[in-house]
This record gives sequence, C-alpha cells and structure tokens, in this order.
Amino acid sequence: MKEIKLKTQDNIEIALNYYNEGFESVTIIAPGWFMTKDSKSFKEMSDIFAKNSDVLAMDFRGHGKSSGFYTFTSKEINDISAVINFADKYYKKIYLVGFSLGAAIVLIAGALYEDKVKKIIAVSAPTCFEKIENKIWKKEAWIPTLQKCELNRWFSIRPSLKIGKKIKPIEIIDSVKCPTLFLAGDKDPTVCSWHTESLFKKAVCEKKYELFENCCHAEDLFIQNKQKFVQICTDWLFKND
Repeated sequence: MKEIKLKTQDNIEIALNYYNEGFESVTIIAPGWFMTKDSKSFKEMSDIFAKNSDVLAMDFRGHGKSSGFYTFTSKEINDISAVINFADKYYKKIYLVGFSLGAAIVLIAGALYEDKVKKIIAVSAPTCFEKIENKIWKKEAWIPTLQKCELNRWFSIRPSLKIGKKIKPIEIIDSVKCPTLFLAGDKDPTVCSWHTESLFKKAVCEKKYELFENCCHAEDLFIQNKQKFVQICTDWLFKND
C-alpha cells in the first residue's frame, strides 16, 4: 500500500491509500463524516477488499490528510469525481463502497458516472442530509463512538462553516443504473434504517437490501458483524465478476 494524492477541480488535495495489487478492477472506499482512510476499521476493510481487487481508500476534504473543509455532501462529489477519473485511466471495472454521508456521495456519483461505475455498495445511506437523526444521547450512538476513539483522527477533522446546496440521494436514486447493494443496521441512531430502505425501494437498478440485526451505523456493521459484512460485500462485488 502507498499513499497518493489527487487534485479536485476546485483545487482540493485528496489523500488516498492505494492498494495496487495488479487487478483489473478497483474498489473505491468512501468513509463518512468523522472517519478516515486510516481509521482502524477502514484499514482492515481495505486489506480484505484488496484480496479481490485493487483498492483506493480516500479521505474526503476536511478529513485526515486531505486539504480543505468538509461541506457535508455539498462539494464532496468533486472529491470522488477526482478518484473515479483517476481510476478510469487504469481499470476496466470501478466499484464504489460508501458509508453514511460517504454512501450518499457514492450514490450521487453512480448517477453521474453511470458509464464508469459498475457496482455500488451503500452502507447506512441517508435519503437526504436534512432528515438525518441526531440521537447522540442514545447508547447505540455514544458507545460505538467511544469504542472507535482515535485522537489523531478526531483532531484531523475540519468542517466548513459555509454549507452549500446539497443533492438529495432520494431525488437521484432512480438515475443509478448499476447494481447496488443497500445495507443498514436496525439499531442505527443516526441514519435510521428507513432511510436506506426508502432508497432501495425507489431504486430501479438491479438491487438488494440487507438489514443487519443488532448493528448500529455505517462501519459499525463491519465491526459488529464482520463475517456477514465481508461475505455479503465480497459476493456482491466479486462473485461471478
């Protein structure tokens, strides 16, 4: 694995962990708000996906080693666009795996780049940013947060004070044409499972929805039920590929 950096069209530097194993396909991993490519769970996940494809695990703007400030999906499409355009130069197949707001961004990217993106996995995807719940007082929220405490990551997060207009995933989901797997946790206090289920129901592509019992939010599905998460994701992306 090596770290590389790409520039977006609005001149933001995006840092990536690049697992170049010589595959013809690449999996782009897009963490959500407050998570980075170097978080323990995402490094482990990247190692697992790298057994079946090359991997580009990214830091969105305002996170980790990327520059800029996070805009909560207003401008982050520029970040993943830079990664997709880079990948398109070298790979026959591009897969997107997004978590929480990262899942919202990969769905938007799937609609915009239907000729380049071959498969998507959206984990804890919200219908729109405005309807995300904020139940930080619930144990389902604060216990997993404490369990994932990484001070280096926390100090790297830089939110923008100016939040622009956002594309709502629920309004573009029927433009996503590639096969899409929707995953949600039934104990998610942040993006309740009805969000992801609503996106699944409105999607017109080849699709599948899986609800993880006793699991919380986004990467928590991987942490709390690793075997099931890995099996479902690898089957979706790589089986009969």
